[in-house]
Amino acid sequence: MRRRVGESAQRRAHACFLAAARWWARFALLTLLIAIAAHAQTYPARPIRVLVGPGPDIVARLFAPKMSEVLGQQVIVEPRPGAGGVIAAQSVANAPADGYMLLQATASYTINTAMGTLPLDLAKDFAPVELVSTTPFVLVVNPSLPVKNLAELIAYAKANPGKLNYASSGVGTPPHLAGELFKSTAAVDIVHVPFREANSALNSVVSGATQMMFSIASVAQAQIAGGTVRGIAVTSAKPSPLVPGLPSVAEAGLRGFVVIGWNGFVAPNGTPASVVQRLNVALAAGLDDAILRQRLNAAGYELAAKNTPQEFSAFIAADTAKWADLVARTHMKSN
Repeated sequence: MRRRVGESAQRRAHACFLAAARWWARFALLTLLIAIAAHAQTYPARPIRVLVGPGPDIVARLFAPKMSEVLGQQVIVEPRPGAGGVIAAQSVANAPADGYMLLQATASYTINTAMGTLPLDLAKDFAPVELVSTTPFVLVVNPSLPVKNLAELIAYAKANPGKLNYASSGVGTPPHLAGELFKSTAAVDIVHVPFREANSALNSVVSGATQMMFSIASVAQAQIAGGTVRGIAVTSAKPSPLVPGLPSVAEAGLRGFVVIGWNGFVAPNGTPASVVQRLNVALAAGLDDAILRQRLNAAGYELAAKNTPQEFSAFIAADTAKWADLVARTHMKSN
């Protein structure tokens, strides 16, 4: 009898313990939800910093005033160059996940992830917020080259294997990867000649030291207009208003060939969804701004269509996979 009474008491004690544990679990969850809600209502309570690694900071600087207007706090753009963007990316990845430090993400990051020079993945190690701008590259050639369109260029390259050099703004940059994708897709033998920056690379095409290049649109526009280089095609899926009169590479014969520069914003991984959504709304306001659109176009960029954090994450993942596939197929190295 005593044993039965003891067992009954143990069962009651165990039941009480489980009930208390469930109560405390519900209490902890409620407390967490209240904290998250309170954070969302008070965010942002202080200035927000946007770190910029490789490339120009003009996109971040153009969006910062509109973000400040919508969020009610100053948005500070802070260049953080060095190590091909690794310093800026790691600074944001290691920052508190509270929405007060963002990274201006670019195509350089997905390329560096694919090449193994960036030990981070924008889609997996950050909280993507929104894609805000894109820009095509322009395939340009020295005017002395006897080609006037993409088909003639490919035919010339095949007839003269190893004799055409293409310039880029450095190993692992978008113009370099565009050249390697062209080389692979068109099945031509052309030689990569890297330079330290875009203007030097384009000047080498102007002088004839190299014969071709995939130049960023904003850099190539004036040279094309002046006749110092010949525009062949743009690398966006369709012709671009930034470089009127040129077909896309895909339309001109290389189906599926699309290479775009892009800019977006990501936050530290684990940033509350409510905060990411507030940032997305602030950036979307910039996408609706006609004056901001004009200023971006003048700088050689096109505004992206409005997109969700999930859509931007999928975009980043696809871009990374595309370059990883090219790196694997061509056995490309970072040096």
